[in-house]
Amino acid sequence: MAVIQTADTVPGAGRRRGLDVRSLAASYSTIAIFVVLVLVASFISTSFLSSRNIENVLRQVAGTGVISMGMLLVILTGGIDLSVGSVAALGSITCASLLTSMSLWSAVPISLLAGAALGTISGYFVAVRRMPSFVVTLACMTIARGIALIVSEGRPIFMGDNGAWLNDGFNRGSILGIPLPVALMLLVFGVTAFVLRLTAYGRLIVAIGSNGEAVRLSGVRVTPRVFSVYVISGVLSALAGIIITARSGVGSPVVGIGMELDVIAAVVIGGASLMGGRGTALNTLIGVLTLGVIGNIMNLLNVPGYHQEVVKGVIILVAVLLQSSVWPRRA
Repeated sequence: MAVIQTADTVPGAGRRRGLDVRSLAASYSTIAIFVVLVLVASFISTSFLSSRNIENVLRQVAGTGVISMGMLLVILTGGIDLSVGSVAALGSITCASLLTSMSLWSAVPISLLAGAALGTISGYFVAVRRMPSFVVTLACMTIARGIALIVSEGRPIFMGDNGAWLNDGFNRGSILGIPLPVALMLLVFGVTAFVLRLTAYGRLIVAIGSNGEAVRLSGVRVTPRVFSVYVISGVLSALAGIIITARSGVGSPVVGIGMELDVIAAVVIGGASLMGGRGTALNTLIGVLTLGVIGNIMNLLNVPGYHQEVVKGVIILVAVLLQSSVWPRRA
């Protein structure tokens, strides 16, 4: 006689169902918070939903959105990257200084390589030497900012004639009606979502954060995967620095100060666990947009910038608190 197993009799089925319910709850809570904020903003200001204001919000969060995808990969492995803002400054200064003497097609790749170099340093010490990511990326944050200050001598660098096309393109150019910086952010988001959902590499990144030791014991080489996410984070941080520089026409050594807070907040608001193993590109993008809407609301209310920093800190605490109510703490 055949034995029919139900969800209650199949080992682990109840646990999987519980995880699915919590995943849906976390996802929908992120979307719900964003929708509520949009409604609140539309009541506060009738101009909030205007096409001009929406475009302005999207342009403002483009850099944060690009970096957040790299940060998501790092956090999924159970790490953290505090150097993202400083690497963005390095990318900004490198691009602007190179554009004074060489073409755009040389300056941009070299600037991205500078970001990759810092990511390589972080990846080596975290993945190979097994040092805490917090300490390593804190050191790289100081190194990257210091290099940016040395190269620029502490002053802004104008891109010059070679950067005119870049500046004009990022301020006026569009792809299918989408402003160029926003299109780049969406491209990075799309690639990240594809990698995490449909590739073995992406699934391994999530698995490493969930239980790295089990993945290692299964015969998978964990070190190169962890190493790679820091390199990717470095490249995307430098790209964000280039985007910011392209918009302003000036490379600055103070670009990205405090940006690591914005990026971490966006990823956490999106439901990713700082312990690793949980998070999606879509929810992270919603987290980025949520931060953008909050910033826009505070600007509409004329809230001073230093007060906004307090609000961001509170948002992170509330997001973590909401996570802990949905997901049980790991043993």
